[in-house]
Amino acid sequence: MTAPLPEQEDLNTLMTRRREELQELLRRGVNPYPYSFDRTAMSGGIKTAFKDEDPPRDVAVAGRIMSLRRMGKASFCHIEDPEGRIQVYLKKDDLGEAYETFRLMDIGDIIGVKGFVFKTRTGEVSVHARSFELLAKSLRPIPTPKEVVDEQGNKTVYDGFADKETRYRQRYVDLIVNPDVRDVFVKRARIVSAVRRFLDGQGFLEVETPILQPQYGGAFARPFITHHNALDIELYLRIADELYLKRLIVGGFDGVYEISKDFRNEGMDKSHNPEFTMLEVYVPYRDYLWMMGMVESMMAEVARAVNGSLKVTIGGNEIDFTPPWKRLTMAEAIRMYTDVDITGMAEADLRAAARKLHVEVAPSDGFGRIIDEIFSEKVEHHLIQPTFITDYPVEMSPLAKRHRSAPGLVERFEAICNGHEICNAFSELNDPLDQRARFEEQMNARARGEEEVQPLDEDFLRALEYGMPPTAGLGIGIDRITMLLTGQESIRDVILFPQMKPER
Repeated sequence: MTAPLPEQEDLNTLMTRRREELQELLRRGVNPYPYSFDRTAMSGGIKTAFKDEDPPRDVAVAGRIMSLRRMGKASFCHIEDPEGRIQVYLKKDDLGEAYETFRLMDIGDIIGVKGFVFKTRTGEVSVHARSFELLAKSLRPIPTPKEVVDEQGNKTVYDGFADKETRYRQRYVDLIVNPDVRDVFVKRARIVSAVRRFLDGQGFLEVETPILQPQYGGAFARPFITHHNALDIELYLRIADELYLKRLIVGGFDGVYEISKDFRNEGMDKSHNPEFTMLEVYVPYRDYLWMMGMVESMMAEVARAVNGSLKVTIGGNEIDFTPPWKRLTMAEAIRMYTDVDITGMAEADLRAAARKLHVEVAPSDGFGRIIDEIFSEKVEHHLIQPTFITDYPVEMSPLAKRHRSAPGLVERFEAICNGHEICNAFSELNDPLDQRARFEEQMNARARGEEEVQPLDEDFLRALEYGMPPTAGLGIGIDRITMLLTGQESIRDVILFPQMKPER
């Protein structure tokens, strides 16, 4: 078990001792922060390549000291590099005066070692040091677990770096002491690479659109606002890429995508961070039905590339990304989990149904927002396996095309997995007159007090008036799919530096 660390040596005392060691190193003429080291091998490759019958192999390794055992004329330490840990054996007879310098090393110091590979009598592949070099003196002790055994022989492991908030705030320390955290972010990078390979393979073009925008749009969200001094205007950090990417479809590109940072001035919880990474894709001459198939194929390919399997376990649930995924309309899903049939329901009746379900809605919330609240509170958490929720009320989707056969609905889907939305997609609205009317309805909602509505964008409407072909559009949260494919239950565990309250 783990628990908070009990009484330990005062941090200031430890830091003072390390600074005294630094001064002694300088007195001996040792540069504690040299410019480079020619590393020729890493721990994982050394262990994989080692064979007992091979002659000794010379290597130069470098890494952080993570364990240290000093003896009279010999010492052992483990250093950690990006591939793991490897033991180093240091002998006074080989190192001479340098061995005395090694006595000034601490756990956390970064060293380079030149020597040969061998196997100890206990069978551990190690490096026998012929020389070593201090590459960076650590002036702060890194947290290390401590074992305490009580009178009954029960062992308790006190983790010196268990507090979640501290780990997020000091991610650099978290990465040092928790190799599994590094593995999550290595996987994240592979997820992004796999997404790019898939989309590039489809012939889509990766593009870049503005982060600073004179008019935000493309989602229901409040923006961050900044000021441009030279132009003396307010600008907004983008909340979505949608409206700019659709301008490119108007311009004639045959399928575009962007992997971008978006920003929404909203609350923080296990699935929301104000700065997040979004993939958006727009493909002309396609619709939302085609896009469902593409999402299934892409997620299956990415899962296979990253984990070697279409299944992953998170929070005790085994998630299976094998296509095809289950499909439910919004009305079917709400009826399944609440016994409320929203089909054809008037707003007053819907508001009464929300009260009966104990779902809080604001007086300013319109028909679409009330449905969204009911779905979020009463349905979403039941959807563990990947499920497409389709055919939303038009009030919820001002940028989506009206349903071809169901009045009052739009052609939209969200994919829900492990109780959270991972993507949102439309048959995109390309009728400029209908789009203007929808924007104007959003302005009326804003006048009623809804703050997160889609503002009217005259330049986007002008672009649509030049003509946009039928288009399928998709937004998928990179952070959300990383949570799924790495088995993490909080978005802050897949963002290297999540937003935090300022330190006191």
